[in-house]
Amino acid sequence: MKLASLKGGRDGRLAVVSRDLTRAALADDIAPTLQAALDDWARVSPLLLALYELVEAETTATFRFRERDCASPLPRAFQWADGSAYLNHVELVRKARGADMPASFRDEPLMYQGGSDAFLGPRDPIPLLDERLGLDLEAEIAVVIDDVPMGLGPVAVRESIMLVMLVNDVTLRGLVPDEIAKGFGFFQSKPHSAFSPVAVTPDELGSAWDGGRLSLPLLSSVDGAPLGRPNAGADMNFDFGQLIAHAARTRPLSAGTIIGSGTVSNRGVDGGPGLPIAKGGLGYSCLVEQRTVEALTEGEARTPFLKAGDIVRIEMLDEERHSIFGAIEQHVEAR
Repeated sequence: MKLASLKGGRDGRLAVVSRDLTRAALADDIAPTLQAALDDWARVSPLLLALYELVEAETTATFRFRERDCASPLPRAFQWADGSAYLNHVELVRKARGADMPASFRDEPLMYQGGSDAFLGPRDPIPLLDERLGLDLEAEIAVVIDDVPMGLGPVAVRESIMLVMLVNDVTLRGLVPDEIAKGFGFFQSKPHSAFSPVAVTPDELGSAWDGGRLSLPLLSSVDGAPLGRPNAGADMNFDFGQLIAHAARTRPLSAGTIIGSGTVSNRGVDGGPGLPIAKGGLGYSCLVEQRTVEALTEGEARTPFLKAGDIVRIEMLDEERHSIFGAIEQHVEAR
């Protein structure tokens, strides 16, 4: 099934959305918010599924679904932990700031705890204080999980994955080097992220979902020009089971925790960092990767970071070219 949170109040109003993203029905008589549903998932999910089947059969009252009316599926969350599961991305962003990748990164995923007190809606503008801060998009996959006990292994934790969605993990590249150098992680360099209009249960993904990876291209563009279409299942060095188990190694995780994949990134056919779409490659899910490849191959980075007025779009299509999650589409807005 597909779920959305319509704007209204700090936590939105829960709605069930048709598979083709054209119609919806409010579900707030079942659970007022998505977080409330997640807190009682065993009891609530069958009721939501029954409503979803009525929406699909067109045997209940519905209204036109508009993605612009959506908040992120969880407008705020108890926890947002973002991994970095694609080592091609890790290598490239470290090269961009002149750092090598330690061998230990191949054995254990990177992860940071992001701000989750508020998220941008999928059509909300991205605020930009200063273009010199290097505003970048990061197109990712994320999962929403049930309660996970401390120390549960990577195979067992797969059963905790309740929902899947897309992410734009907004990053201010100009602030990253100094924050990393302090040895205490990201903070100012990671403003609010945005999530796709709908979150879907894994069964909606069919054979593209293997329990830990989603093997479909993740499409991103800036001002209508394609930026990336890497396959989210390829070159994912740590799957979601491994990411969740890593997060739960020393503490339990609460229902509604969001775990991100990190920027989706594929290597080139030669094992290198890959080519931009304009040169026949799969492109990149963030601008810093394209800039790094330009610096390596052309001597300097040519692609600018985001500026006021730019439009970022992130989407994933199924094998029949239908949008699965709806689109994250955000204007960059000077503040």
